[in-house]
Amino acid sequence: MKLSEEKKALLSTILCLIFMISGFILEKSGSTFYPLNFALAIVFGGFKQTKEGILDTVQNKHLNVDLLMALAALGACIIGNWFEGAMLTFIFCLSGALEEYTTNKSKKEISSLMKLQPETALVLNEFGQTAEVAVSDLQIGDLLLVPKGARIPIDGILTKGASTIDEAAITGESVPVEKGIKDELFGGTINLGEAITLTVSKKSEDTLFAKIIRLVDEAQNTPSQTASFIEKLENSYVKIVLIAIPLMIFVPFLFLGWSWHESFYRGMVLLVVASPCALVASATPATLAAISNGARNGVLFKGGIYLENLASLNAIAFDKTGTLTRGVPVVTDAVFLKNKQESLNILLAMERNSTHPLAQAILKRFENETTNLYNEIEVNNITGFGMETIVQSSTWRVGKSSFGEQAIINEDILKQVEQLQNDGKTVIYLFQDQEIVAYFALLDIPKPEAKKVISYFKQAGIHTTMITGDHEKTASAIATELEVDEIYANCLPEDKTTLIKKQKERYGVNAMVGDGINDAPALANAAIGVAMGQGTDIAMDVADMVLMKNDLEKLQMSHLLSKKLKRIVTQNIVFSAGVILLLVFSNFFQIINLPLGVIGHEGSTILVILNGLRMLKTIPTETKSIKKYQIQTTKLV
Repeated sequence: MKLSEEKKALLSTILCLIFMISGFILEKSGSTFYPLNFALAIVFGGFKQTKEGILDTVQNKHLNVDLLMALAALGACIIGNWFEGAMLTFIFCLSGALEEYTTNKSKKEISSLMKLQPETALVLNEFGQTAEVAVSDLQIGDLLLVPKGARIPIDGILTKGASTIDEAAITGESVPVEKGIKDELFGGTINLGEAITLTVSKKSEDTLFAKIIRLVDEAQNTPSQTASFIEKLENSYVKIVLIAIPLMIFVPFLFLGWSWHESFYRGMVLLVVASPCALVASATPATLAAISNGARNGVLFKGGIYLENLASLNAIAFDKTGTLTRGVPVVTDAVFLKNKQESLNILLAMERNSTHPLAQAILKRFENETTNLYNEIEVNNITGFGMETIVQSSTWRVGKSSFGEQAIINEDILKQVEQLQNDGKTVIYLFQDQEIVAYFALLDIPKPEAKKVISYFKQAGIHTTMITGDHEKTASAIATELEVDEIYANCLPEDKTTLIKKQKERYGVNAMVGDGINDAPALANAAIGVAMGQGTDIAMDVADMVLMKNDLEKLQMSHLLSKKLKRIVTQNIVFSAGVILLLVFSNFFQIINLPLGVIGHEGSTILVILNGLRMLKTIPTETKSIKKYQIQTTKLV
């Protein structure tokens, strides 16, 4: 059985520890074979890192800390400090195994997602018979049967049946979603209800699930700015250390009266304590853990750089429809002037013949209040106005006010309608012959979490903007309710892009949040583009991060996650640099010996990695929890 890299690292660490302990026992018992045990400990514990260090140096012309640790262990053995050399190798091997564990734990979302991806599907033929085929062989338009309890194999449209679907793998939301005819289904989700039939809408490599896997994989292989800087610094730093070692050996020996043994010993201690192991591990493990945390909660970052930059956010702009609002209108006001039940019955009979969003909103609001279905009536669509029908020799019309232009509307009603329109609402009327019998106000209302999220960003000192293609009154009504700092209405895609570019020049790090094709250019030009996962494919493709569930609270969580990452990385850098300076000066003044140097150096590396693992903890988004959390995370580890 082939061992994973994590298990190999653990096995090397255990073997190194066993031979180190046995060597220590043999040395104390007076045996002359103890150097062999220590040598085996060094070989088992240091072979992998030494090999990688040499290959990196030869192939990439890049010096690294692995090479320094190998030289330090070798130097300790040369001056007879076998135990110290073995202990150095063991702790270095242990920190390497811990980092491997951290990396694997951070990347487990990819492997777990891969396991959730079905490999076969049940294809239905024209006779209703099923045949099992590979998901990769499915074509757009194929009919599939998804049994109860089975994973949906590929993206498609629900064609037959209705069911409850567990979409936690896609959105991170644990509450199942009800699906009906023509609803979209996603591969990798679970059918909790009865068997259903779907029509394949995407090829296997283009599914949302496949995109998620690619995004997480790409993100975890794209370093943050801090990690990239540290990696570049490592090569130069190692060169400085390699130059400083001979100076540490020869200067005290020639000019300070130190013995050759003491000078060489101090040089080996310097080689250990000056190695930037903890500094190198300051950013990458923490960033990987943070990206994994986001993926687990339905937020995908396309690289560590975007997650890191989010902490420096100064301005954020939101598209309105589908981002700050639900994306579909709802009935906010309904006024019946006469014959309410009869008016309602006829209204719904007409609206059932329309697919217009306003008609669907009225149906959703009043569907359960009908007493007579009026199935036999004939409904005519009047383009640009609305619909009309004749019931018992009365002509009923629903639509714009101009649809009943001969109707008499009293002054009070006009004032009420004008107020509704000033609130940004769309008003439609129901007429019986030339008399108005009812009117309705509809509005695409804000999402429940939108105001809280806007308030959070404002409290964080981040400028908030709403950019929309809607007219001024509607935009103003939504912006006033959400208390956005700035609004821009009647915007075309090019207008949104221009505004985002100007904000980027003014504020530096800015973000754009959107979901539509018209938002794509603005998303691409923002410092950080944020796409809503249930938006268009183009928006997801050009964005730098994706909220898989259209939940703005995940954006708030992401900002808190980024701020925590920045704190932890800063803590790690300050701590590791401080430990290196302390140990270097302690060595020069002959305060510490090699074992203490090893413990101080490698212990700091382990602490830095463990501190980075804190990024795997869930980030609260409730107001009280946030305040408590922000107080707690300001404290240094």
